[in-house]
Amino acid sequence: MTATAPAVRPFPLVPQRRFAGVQFGERRSPRRGPGDEVVGSRPYRPGDHTAWIDWKASARLSAARGTDEWVVREYLAEQAPRVIVVRDRRPAMALYGSELPWLDKRAAAAEAVRQIMLAVAVERGEVAYADHAGGRPFWLPPRGQGYRDILDRREREAPFTGPPDALHRSLEVLFRHTALFPVGTFLFVVSDYLTPVPPRTWMRFRSLRWDVAPVIVQDPVWEQGFPDLGGVVLPVADPVTGVTEDVWVAPRTARALRARNEERLASLRAGFARLGFDPVLVESAQAHEIETCFHAWAERRRRLRRKRT
Repeated sequence: MTATAPAVRPFPLVPQRRFAGVQFGERRSPRRGPGDEVVGSRPYRPGDHTAWIDWKASARLSAARGTDEWVVREYLAEQAPRVIVVRDRRPAMALYGSELPWLDKRAAAAEAVRQIMLAVAVERGEVAYADHAGGRPFWLPPRGQGYRDILDRREREAPFTGPPDALHRSLEVLFRHTALFPVGTFLFVVSDYLTPVPPRTWMRFRSLRWDVAPVIVQDPVWEQGFPDLGGVVLPVADPVTGVTEDVWVAPRTARALRARNEERLASLRAGFARLGFDPVLVESAQAHEIETCFHAWAERRRRLRRKRT
């Protein structure tokens, strides 16, 4: 018998700030509306639910004024958090398979999306999804039960044929639907970020006060750095055509590639930090290693919130 791997623990969606969309019964909203937590009272207005009437307060006020008066309780509204997942479907995101010694970015990104969806389901949130492949954008509006079956089928069938700016195009789709998403909406963007997104796009999300979490999927050896090789021949695949060619790498070239890759990742993370975004770095396709990354992200945010309070 083979041992069954333990189930992945869903990570908590820890917001950077208090916002209007909240978990059912767990986070408080500043907006008045149907809920469980009483925050005050007011005179009855036509259309108020009779279950909101505070009978004792109404009786006291009626006795004091000598007229029939009705007082209703006000509650803090309960509203599910909204989450958007954007997936990069450029060819480079599906270049290597699990049989090769490099990171299987397709599997890593798919597992990251699965764990985000699980986190949303546990917190009874609403999730939307966007990507760009096959020459057109793909968009699923927010829904409470999620899109597990649809996304599983898309993962199996949709091609990784997005153009070089596929991620940017996917993000642009969101600006057509901003009315659906309140302040504090979580935006998880899953990509290797080897093709940069224009800074103005990130600034627009910041102006919306969405909670942006870039999920950076990169091979720790070949994309975050580069091995200390000297005078060896490496098979290099074209991400668009898939054609592999042997390339001779000199020691000087290896050092230059390592410095470039390290600087690129450091610059990417520094840019997100300046925007107030806390990225999740995924460098494995193993479910429990990705789980650890997301839980570390949530714990960093908890510590930051404690410092602010």
